[in-house]
Amino acid sequence: MHAPLDQARLAELLPGSWSIVATNFPMWLSGKRSHPRFSYALVSADPLVLGDDVSYLDADGKDRHILGRDVLRGDEFVWRGRGALGVIASRWSVAGCSDDGEVVAIRFSKSLATPAGVDIIVREGADQPEVRAVVANASEQFGLTPEGLGSLSWLGVDRRG
Repeated sequence: MHAPLDQARLAELLPGSWSIVATNFPMWLSGKRSHPRFSYALVSADPLVLGDDVSYLDADGKDRHILGRDVLRGDEFVWRGRGALGVIASRWSVAGCSDDGEVVAIRFSKSLATPAGVDIIVREGADQPEVRAVVANASEQFGLTPEGLGSLSWLGVDRRG
């Protein structure tokens, strides 16, 4: 598996908007939500804290948002929802990324509300027409076993890109 990225590299890498292009996470595969996107904002570099906005289209085509805050603890982030979701927490980590930092694999730990899962995200505006091939040809760099790679479903083109 790929070595964890350090705090400084994560603070440089993650801020911005990302489209989810592949996943094995049921939330994105149920058909109830489409065009998922993550937006990360740097709140603090040391300790590393990110604000995040997970957006998607619901079944009626309405834009929905889940707001949270991510605090780096060791080699993983602890996410806590904002507002009514403040009682919900989950853990995730960057499993690996492309050399240019435009494609990232995120691994989610099992929580009370969700199973473990993996998302492949691409920075919005990046020229990455062959993401599937990039990830498949460097699966170890993305922290993926052959089974993990095979478990991913590849999603359609993002609505905003």
